[in-house]
Amino acid sequence: METFKIGCAAGFSGDRIDGVGPVVKTLIDTGGHALIFETLAERTLALAQMARNQDPDAGYEPLLADMLRPCLADCMDHGIQIVSNFGQANPPAAARRIRELAAELGLQAPRIAVLGGDQLDSPDALDYLCGVLPEQLSMERVVCINAYQGAEEIAQALRAGAQIVVAGRVADPSLVVGPAMAHFGWSPSDWRVLASATMAGHLLECGTQVTGGYYAIPGLKEVPDMHRLGFPIAQIDEEGGILIGKAHNTGGCVNARTVKEQLLYEVHDPSAYLTPDVTADISNIRVAEVAPDQVRVSGVRGHARPDMLKVNIFLRGGWLAEAEISYAGLQAEARARLAADIIRKRIGSALRLRIDLIGAMSILADDAGDMLADHPPSDRRDIRLRIAAVHDDRAIAQTLLQEMNALYTCGPAGGGGVRTSIKPRLNNVSALIPRELAPAAWSFLA
Repeated sequence: METFKIGCAAGFSGDRIDGVGPVVKTLIDTGGHALIFETLAERTLALAQMARNQDPDAGYEPLLADMLRPCLADCMDHGIQIVSNFGQANPPAAARRIRELAAELGLQAPRIAVLGGDQLDSPDALDYLCGVLPEQLSMERVVCINAYQGAEEIAQALRAGAQIVVAGRVADPSLVVGPAMAHFGWSPSDWRVLASATMAGHLLECGTQVTGGYYAIPGLKEVPDMHRLGFPIAQIDEEGGILIGKAHNTGGCVNARTVKEQLLYEVHDPSAYLTPDVTADISNIRVAEVAPDQVRVSGVRGHARPDMLKVNIFLRGGWLAEAEISYAGLQAEARARLAADIIRKRIGSALRLRIDLIGAMSILADDAGDMLADHPPSDRRDIRLRIAAVHDDRAIAQTLLQEMNALYTCGPAGGGGVRTSIKPRLNNVSALIPRELAPAAWSFLA
Protein backbone atom coordinates (compact mmCIF):
# COMPACT_ATOMS: atom_id res chain seq x y z
CA MET A 1 0.00 0.00 0.00
CA GLU A 2 1.30 3.44 -0.89
CA THR A 3 2.57 5.51 2.02
CA PHE A 4 3.26 9.19 2.52
CA LYS A 5 6.27 10.08 4.70
CA ILE A 6 6.43 13.42 6.47
CA GLY A 7 8.83 14.70 9.11
CA CYS A 8 8.76 17.49 11.66
CA ALA A 9 11.78 19.66 12.45
CA ALA A 10 10.33 22.17 14.95
CA GLY A 11 7.65 22.05 17.62
CA PHE A 12 7.57 25.72 18.61
CA SER A 13 9.22 29.06 17.92
CA GLY A 14 12.69 28.85 19.41
CA ASP A 15 13.03 25.08 19.09
CA ARG A 16 16.42 23.49 18.37
CA ILE A 17 17.66 24.08 14.85
CA ASP A 18 20.13 21.17 14.62
CA GLY A 19 17.44 18.48 14.45
CA VAL A 20 16.47 19.16 10.85
CA GLY A 21 19.54 17.51 9.33
CA PRO A 22 18.83 13.96 10.57
CA VAL A 23 15.14 14.31 9.67
CA VAL A 24 15.86 15.37 6.10
CA LYS A 25 18.54 12.69 5.68
CA THR A 26 16.09 10.05 6.87
CA LEU A 27 13.41 11.35 4.50
CA ILE A 28 15.86 11.25 1.60
CA ASP A 29 17.08 7.75 2.47
CA THR A 30 13.54 6.38 2.78
CA GLY A 31 11.84 8.22 -0.06
CA GLY A 32 10.13 10.83 2.09
CA HIS A 33 7.81 13.49 0.76
CA ALA A 34 7.38 16.47 3.07
CA LEU A 35 8.78 18.38 6.02
CA ILE A 36 6.94 20.63 8.46
CA PHE A 37 8.11 23.28 10.90
CA GLU A 38 5.52 24.10 13.59
CA THR A 39 6.54 27.41 15.15
CA LEU A 40 3.35 29.14 16.18
CA ALA A 41 1.78 29.22 19.62
CA GLU A 42 -0.99 31.66 20.48
CA ARG A 43 1.18 34.18 22.29
CA THR A 44 3.88 33.84 19.63
CA LEU A 45 1.47 35.16 17.02
CA ALA A 46 0.53 38.22 19.06
CA LEU A 47 4.19 39.03 19.72
CA ALA A 48 4.88 38.64 16.00
CA GLN A 49 2.07 41.07 15.23
CA MET A 50 3.55 43.59 17.63
CA ALA A 51 6.91 43.19 15.87
CA ARG A 52 5.24 43.77 12.51
CA ASN A 53 3.59 46.91 13.85
CA GLN A 54 7.08 48.24 14.54
CA ASP A 55 8.59 47.03 11.24
CA PRO A 56 6.47 46.03 8.22
CA ASP A 57 9.17 43.57 7.12
CA ALA A 58 9.18 41.77 10.49
CA GLY A 59 6.61 39.57 12.22
CA TYR A 60 7.67 36.12 11.02
CA GLU A 61 9.70 33.37 12.71
CA PRO A 62 13.00 34.94 13.88
CA LEU A 63 14.90 31.68 13.30
CA LEU A 64 13.47 31.16 9.81
CA ALA A 65 16.78 31.39 7.94
CA ASP A 66 18.61 29.34 10.56
CA MET A 67 15.99 26.60 10.30
CA LEU A 68 16.01 26.42 6.52
CA ARG A 69 19.68 27.03 5.71
CA PRO A 70 20.81 23.45 6.53
CA CYS A 71 18.02 21.77 4.56
CA LEU A 72 16.71 24.00 1.79
CA ALA A 73 19.03 22.70 -0.93
CA ASP A 74 18.46 19.04 -0.03
CA CYS A 75 14.69 19.48 0.10
CA MET A 76 14.61 21.18 -3.29
CA ASP A 77 16.97 18.64 -4.85
CA HIS A 78 14.94 15.66 -3.63
CA GLY A 79 11.43 17.05 -4.05
CA ILE A 80 10.66 17.28 -0.35
CA GLN A 81 7.89 19.81 0.16
CA ILE A 82 8.24 22.26 3.06
CA VAL A 83 5.10 23.40 4.88
CA SER A 84 5.16 25.67 7.92
CA ASN A 85 3.34 28.31 9.90
CA PHE A 86 6.58 30.27 10.31
CA GLY A 87 4.92 33.10 8.43
CA GLN A 88 3.29 33.95 11.78
CA ALA A 89 1.92 37.51 11.47
CA ASN A 90 3.62 38.23 8.14
CA PRO A 91 3.64 35.29 5.70
CA PRO A 92 4.52 37.45 2.65
CA ALA A 93 7.65 38.78 4.36
CA ALA A 94 8.64 35.24 5.40
CA ALA A 95 8.24 34.06 1.81
CA ARG A 96 10.43 36.90 0.56
CA ARG A 97 13.10 35.99 3.10
CA ILE A 98 13.05 32.36 1.91
CA ARG A 99 13.55 33.51 -1.66
CA GLU A 100 16.46 35.67 -0.52
CA LEU A 101 17.95 32.72 1.35
CA ALA A 102 17.72 30.54 -1.75
CA ALA A 103 19.62 33.19 -3.70
CA GLU A 104 22.26 33.40 -0.97
CA LEU A 105 22.74 29.63 -1.25
CA GLY A 106 22.99 29.76 -5.02
CA LEU A 107 19.72 27.89 -5.51
CA GLN A 108 17.04 28.36 -8.10
CA ALA A 109 14.17 30.42 -6.73
CA PRO A 110 11.66 28.01 -5.13
CA ARG A 111 8.00 28.20 -5.94
CA ILE A 112 6.49 29.55 -2.72
CA ALA A 113 2.80 29.71 -1.86
CA VAL A 114 1.58 32.18 0.75
CA LEU A 115 -1.57 31.47 2.75
CA GLY A 116 -3.87 34.19 4.01
CA GLY A 117 -7.27 34.66 5.56
CA ASP A 118 -6.40 34.00 9.18
CA GLN A 119 -6.02 37.69 10.08
CA LEU A 120 -9.51 39.08 10.57
CA ASP A 121 -10.20 42.76 10.02
CA SER A 122 -13.31 42.90 7.84
CA PRO A 123 -16.22 44.96 9.19
CA ASP A 124 -18.54 41.94 9.11
CA ALA A 125 -16.14 39.79 11.13
CA LEU A 126 -15.50 42.53 13.66
CA ASP A 127 -19.20 43.31 14.04
CA TYR A 128 -19.92 39.63 14.65
CA LEU A 129 -17.20 39.28 17.28
CA CYS A 130 -18.26 42.48 19.05
CA GLY A 131 -21.75 41.04 19.24
CA VAL A 132 -20.46 37.76 20.68
CA LEU A 133 -18.08 39.42 23.16
CA PRO A 134 -19.66 42.81 23.91
CA GLU A 135 -17.96 43.23 27.30
CA GLN A 136 -14.60 41.64 26.55
CA LEU A 137 -13.72 43.00 23.11
CA SER A 138 -12.24 46.48 23.38
CA MET A 139 -11.14 47.44 19.86
CA GLU A 140 -8.65 50.08 21.02
CA ARG A 141 -6.78 47.34 22.88
CA VAL A 142 -6.79 44.79 20.05
CA VAL A 143 -3.39 43.62 18.84
CA CYS A 144 -4.64 41.00 16.39
CA ILE A 145 -7.56 38.71 15.65
CA ASN A 146 -6.77 35.40 14.01
CA ALA A 147 -8.88 32.47 12.87
CA TYR A 148 -7.54 28.94 12.83
CA GLN A 149 -7.57 27.99 9.16
CA GLY A 150 -7.35 24.45 7.84
CA ALA A 151 -5.59 22.21 5.35
CA GLU A 152 -7.58 22.63 2.14
CA GLU A 153 -5.67 25.67 0.87
CA ILE A 154 -2.35 24.01 1.72
CA ALA A 155 -3.37 21.03 -0.41
CA GLN A 156 -4.49 23.29 -3.26
CA ALA A 157 -1.16 25.11 -3.27
CA LEU A 158 0.86 21.89 -3.29
CA ARG A 159 -1.24 20.41 -6.10
CA ALA A 160 -0.58 23.60 -8.07
CA GLY A 161 3.17 23.01 -7.80
CA ALA A 162 4.27 24.82 -4.65
CA GLN A 163 7.56 23.59 -3.24
CA ILE A 164 7.15 25.61 -0.05
CA VAL A 165 3.95 26.72 1.67
CA VAL A 166 4.17 29.59 4.15
CA ALA A 167 1.20 30.00 6.48
CA GLY A 168 0.21 32.09 9.42
CA ARG A 169 -2.40 30.79 11.86
CA VAL A 170 -3.48 27.40 10.61
CA ALA A 171 -4.37 24.61 13.00
CA ASP A 172 -1.20 22.72 13.88
CA PRO A 173 -2.33 19.30 12.55
CA SER A 174 -3.34 20.93 9.25
CA LEU A 175 0.35 21.27 8.40
CA VAL A 176 0.32 17.47 7.94
CA VAL A 177 -3.24 17.06 6.68
CA GLY A 178 -2.68 19.43 3.73
CA PRO A 179 0.32 17.60 2.26
CA ALA A 180 -1.38 14.22 2.79
CA MET A 181 -4.52 15.49 1.01
CA ALA A 182 -2.42 16.69 -1.90
CA HIS A 183 -0.44 13.45 -2.11
CA PHE A 184 -3.38 11.06 -2.06
CA GLY A 185 -5.95 13.30 -3.71
CA TRP A 186 -8.29 13.00 -0.75
CA SER A 187 -11.56 14.86 -0.76
CA PRO A 188 -11.99 17.60 1.87
CA SER A 189 -15.04 15.68 3.09
CA ASP A 190 -13.42 12.24 3.45
CA TRP A 191 -13.69 12.43 7.21
CA ARG A 192 -12.16 9.06 8.03
CA VAL A 193 -8.78 9.63 6.38
CA LEU A 194 -8.71 13.30 7.30
CA ALA A 195 -9.18 12.36 10.95
CA SER A 196 -6.28 9.90 10.75
CA ALA A 197 -4.04 12.48 9.11
CA THR A 198 -5.10 14.98 11.76
CA MET A 199 -3.97 12.68 14.53
CA ALA A 200 -0.70 12.05 12.69
CA GLY A 201 -0.29 15.82 12.59
CA HIS A 202 -1.16 16.05 16.26
CA LEU A 203 1.57 13.52 17.05
CA LEU A 204 4.15 15.48 15.02
CA GLU A 205 3.17 19.04 15.88
CA CYS A 206 5.11 19.33 19.13
CA GLY A 207 8.33 17.96 17.71
CA THR A 208 10.33 15.93 20.21
CA GLN A 209 7.50 15.66 22.72
CA VAL A 210 6.52 12.39 21.02
CA THR A 211 10.12 11.14 20.87
CA GLY A 212 10.62 11.34 24.62
CA GLY A 213 11.29 15.00 25.33
CA TYR A 214 8.31 15.95 27.45
CA TYR A 215 7.86 12.37 28.56
CA ALA A 216 11.14 11.86 30.43
CA ILE A 217 11.24 11.53 34.23
CA PRO A 218 14.52 10.17 35.65
CA GLY A 219 14.01 6.84 37.40
CA LEU A 220 10.42 6.51 36.19
CA LYS A 221 10.38 7.07 32.44
CA GLU A 222 13.92 6.88 31.13
CA VAL A 223 14.79 8.23 27.69
CA PRO A 224 18.18 7.53 26.09
CA ASP A 225 20.51 10.26 24.79
CA MET A 226 18.22 13.18 25.48
CA HIS A 227 20.95 15.61 24.52
CA ARG A 228 20.43 14.56 20.90
CA LEU A 229 16.71 13.85 20.68
CA GLY A 230 15.52 12.91 17.23
CA PHE A 231 12.57 14.69 15.68
CA PRO A 232 9.56 12.57 14.60
CA ILE A 233 8.58 11.17 11.21
CA ALA A 234 5.16 9.79 10.31
CA GLN A 235 4.11 7.39 7.57
CA ILE A 236 0.49 7.68 6.53
CA ASP A 237 -1.09 5.21 4.13
CA GLU A 238 -3.92 5.91 1.70
CA GLU A 239 -6.41 4.23 4.06
CA GLY A 240 -5.35 6.45 6.96
CA GLY A 241 -3.04 4.08 8.81
CA ILE A 242 -0.32 5.80 10.83
CA LEU A 243 3.21 4.71 11.71
CA ILE A 244 5.20 7.00 14.00
CA GLY A 245 8.99 6.88 14.17
CA LYS A 246 11.91 9.27 14.39
CA ALA A 247 15.00 10.35 12.51
CA HIS A 248 17.63 7.63 12.18
CA ASN A 249 20.72 7.61 14.41
CA THR A 250 19.33 10.04 16.97
CA GLY A 251 18.51 9.88 20.66
CA GLY A 252 15.14 9.69 22.30
CA CYS A 253 12.55 6.99 21.85
CA VAL A 254 9.16 6.34 20.31
CA ASN A 255 7.04 3.83 22.17
CA ALA A 256 3.41 3.24 23.05
CA ARG A 257 3.66 5.46 26.12
CA THR A 258 5.26 8.46 24.39
CA VAL A 259 2.64 8.22 21.67
CA LYS A 260 -0.29 7.92 24.09
CA GLU A 261 0.86 10.93 26.09
CA GLN A 262 1.08 13.05 22.96
CA LEU A 263 -2.24 11.77 21.63
CA LEU A 264 -3.97 13.09 24.73
CA TYR A 265 -2.01 16.35 24.86
CA GLU A 266 -4.36 19.36 24.65
CA VAL A 267 -7.33 17.14 23.77
CA HIS A 268 -10.44 18.06 25.72
CA ASP A 269 -12.81 15.40 24.40
CA PRO A 270 -11.19 12.29 22.86
CA SER A 271 -14.41 11.50 21.01
CA ALA A 272 -14.64 14.97 19.45
CA TYR A 273 -11.29 16.61 18.79
CA LEU A 274 -12.35 19.68 16.83
CA THR A 275 -10.20 21.06 14.03
CA PRO A 276 -10.98 23.19 10.97
CA ASP A 277 -10.66 20.07 8.80
CA VAL A 278 -12.55 17.37 10.68
CA THR A 279 -13.89 16.23 14.02
CA ALA A 280 -11.57 13.40 15.04
CA ASP A 281 -12.66 10.60 17.36
CA ILE A 282 -9.89 8.69 19.15
CA SER A 283 -12.10 7.02 21.76
CA ASN A 284 -11.41 3.62 20.17
CA ILE A 285 -7.86 4.22 19.04
CA ARG A 286 -5.29 1.43 19.05
CA VAL A 287 -1.58 1.95 19.70
CA ALA A 288 0.92 -0.86 19.12
CA GLU A 289 4.70 -1.08 19.11
CA VAL A 290 5.68 -2.91 15.91
CA ALA A 291 9.48 -2.44 15.96
CA PRO A 292 12.06 -0.44 17.93
CA ASP A 293 11.02 3.23 17.75
CA GLN A 294 8.08 2.33 15.51
CA VAL A 295 4.50 2.64 16.74
CA ARG A 296 1.40 1.93 14.70
CA VAL A 297 -1.75 3.95 15.39
CA SER A 298 -5.13 2.81 14.07
CA GLY A 299 -8.82 3.03 14.84
CA VAL A 300 -9.19 6.79 14.38
CA ARG A 301 -12.67 7.76 13.29
CA GLY A 302 -13.80 10.99 11.68
CA HIS A 303 -16.95 13.09 11.58
CA ALA A 304 -17.94 16.24 9.75
CA ARG A 305 -15.88 19.32 10.45
CA PRO A 306 -17.35 22.08 12.64
CA ASP A 307 -19.35 24.85 11.00
CA MET A 308 -17.42 27.43 13.01
CA LEU A 309 -13.75 28.35 13.24
CA LYS A 310 -11.91 29.12 16.44
CA VAL A 311 -10.70 32.71 16.74
CA ASN A 312 -8.08 34.09 19.09
CA ILE A 313 -8.27 37.77 19.99
CA PHE A 314 -5.22 39.34 21.62
CA LEU A 315 -5.56 42.53 23.60
CA ARG A 316 -3.07 44.87 25.18
CA GLY A 317 -3.14 44.11 28.89
CA GLY A 318 -1.08 46.86 30.46
CA TRP A 319 2.40 46.37 31.90
CA LEU A 320 3.80 43.31 33.63
CA ALA A 321 6.42 44.12 36.27
CA GLU A 322 8.52 41.30 37.72
CA ALA A 323 11.17 41.48 40.43
CA GLU A 324 13.28 38.82 42.14
CA ILE A 325 15.77 38.62 45.02
CA SER A 326 17.51 35.65 46.68
CA TYR A 327 17.98 34.71 50.34
CA ALA A 328 20.17 31.84 51.51
CA GLY A 329 21.24 30.27 54.78
CA LEU A 330 19.77 30.77 58.25
CA GLN A 331 16.09 31.79 58.26
CA ALA A 332 16.16 32.23 54.46
CA GLU A 333 12.43 31.73 53.99
CA ALA A 334 11.55 33.93 56.94
CA ARG A 335 13.66 36.75 55.51
CA ALA A 336 12.07 36.32 52.07
CA ARG A 337 8.61 36.52 53.63
CA LEU A 338 9.61 39.65 55.55
CA ALA A 339 10.85 41.24 52.31
CA ALA A 340 7.54 40.48 50.64
CA ASP A 341 5.63 41.95 53.56
CA ILE A 342 7.72 45.13 53.43
CA ILE A 343 6.98 45.61 49.74
CA ARG A 344 3.30 44.85 50.19
CA LYS A 345 2.95 47.47 52.93
CA ARG A 346 4.94 50.12 51.06
CA ILE A 347 2.98 49.69 47.82
CA GLY A 348 -0.38 49.41 49.55
CA SER A 349 -3.40 49.16 47.28
CA ALA A 350 -1.73 50.70 44.22
CA LEU A 351 -0.81 47.27 42.87
CA ARG A 352 -2.20 43.77 43.30
CA LEU A 353 0.85 41.61 43.91
CA ARG A 354 1.58 38.00 43.05
CA ILE A 355 4.18 36.68 45.54
CA ASP A 356 6.13 33.44 45.04
CA LEU A 357 8.75 31.80 47.21
CA ILE A 358 10.72 29.88 44.60
CA GLY A 359 12.10 26.81 46.32
CA ALA A 360 9.25 26.64 48.82
CA MET A 361 5.98 27.86 47.31
CA SER A 362 5.72 29.06 43.74
CA ILE A 363 4.21 26.76 41.11
CA LEU A 364 1.66 25.49 43.64
CA ALA A 365 0.96 28.94 45.08
CA ASP A 366 -1.89 31.23 44.03
CA ASP A 367 -2.36 34.80 42.85
CA ALA A 368 -4.33 35.78 45.91
CA GLY A 369 -1.50 34.83 48.29
CA ASP A 370 -3.78 32.73 50.49
CA MET A 371 -1.39 29.78 50.56
CA LEU A 372 1.46 32.02 51.65
CA ALA A 373 -0.54 33.22 54.62
CA ASP A 374 -1.81 29.76 55.54
CA HIS A 375 1.57 28.01 55.57
CA PRO A 376 4.18 28.86 58.22
CA PRO A 377 7.81 29.40 57.17
CA SER A 378 9.92 26.28 56.61
CA ASP A 379 13.60 25.78 57.33
CA ARG A 380 14.59 25.83 53.67
CA ARG A 381 17.92 27.58 53.17
CA ASP A 382 17.71 28.62 49.50
CA ILE A 383 14.80 30.86 48.52
CA ARG A 384 14.21 33.13 45.56
CA LEU A 385 11.51 35.72 46.18
CA ARG A 386 9.53 36.70 43.09
CA ILE A 387 6.90 39.42 43.08
CA ALA A 388 4.87 40.38 40.00
CA ALA A 389 2.17 42.91 39.27
CA VAL A 390 0.17 44.24 36.33
CA HIS A 391 -1.08 47.78 35.76
CA ASP A 392 -2.23 49.87 32.80
CA ASP A 393 0.07 52.70 33.91
CA ARG A 394 3.73 51.83 33.38
CA ALA A 395 4.88 54.30 36.02
CA ILE A 396 2.74 52.65 38.69
CA ALA A 397 3.92 49.17 37.70
CA GLN A 398 7.50 50.46 37.87
CA THR A 399 7.17 51.14 41.61
CA LEU A 400 7.46 47.41 42.29
CA LEU A 401 10.88 47.34 40.66
CA GLN A 402 12.05 50.35 42.65
CA GLU A 403 10.92 48.82 45.92
CA MET A 404 12.66 45.52 45.18
CA ASN A 405 15.94 47.30 44.41
CA ALA A 406 15.66 49.21 47.69
CA LEU A 407 15.83 45.92 49.63
CA TYR A 408 19.57 45.81 48.97
CA THR A 409 20.18 48.22 51.89
CA CYS A 410 16.75 48.56 53.45
CA GLY A 411 16.72 44.88 54.41
CA PRO A 412 16.07 42.29 55.54
CA ALA A 413 19.60 40.93 55.79
CA GLY A 414 21.49 39.13 53.09
CA GLY A 415 19.34 39.71 50.03
CA GLY A 416 21.11 39.58 46.68
CA GLY A 417 20.88 38.91 42.99
CA VAL A 418 18.08 41.36 42.30
CA ARG A 419 16.66 41.11 38.81
CA THR A 420 13.81 43.26 37.51
CA SER A 421 11.93 43.63 34.26
CA ILE A 422 8.89 45.39 32.86
CA LYS A 423 7.20 44.54 29.59
CA PRO A 424 3.86 44.85 27.82
CA ARG A 425 1.34 42.23 28.82
CA LEU A 426 -1.01 40.48 26.43
CA ASN A 427 -4.45 39.16 27.25
CA ASN A 428 -6.43 36.87 25.02
CA VAL A 429 -9.95 35.69 24.59
CA SER A 430 -11.25 33.00 22.24
CA ALA A 431 -14.49 32.77 20.31
CA LEU A 432 -16.09 30.94 17.39
CA ILE A 433 -16.93 32.56 14.09
CA PRO A 434 -18.84 31.29 11.04
CA ARG A 435 -16.52 30.09 8.30
CA GLU A 436 -17.96 32.47 5.76
CA LEU A 437 -16.73 35.43 7.83
CA ALA A 438 -13.16 34.11 7.76
CA PRO A 439 -12.47 32.91 4.19
CA ALA A 440 -9.04 31.41 3.58
CA ALA A 441 -6.96 32.09 0.47
CA TRP A 442 -3.56 31.42 -1.04
CA SER A 443 -1.37 32.75 -3.84
CA PHE A 444 2.10 32.26 -5.21
CA LEU A 445 4.76 34.76 -4.22
CA ALA A 446 5.12 37.09 -7.17
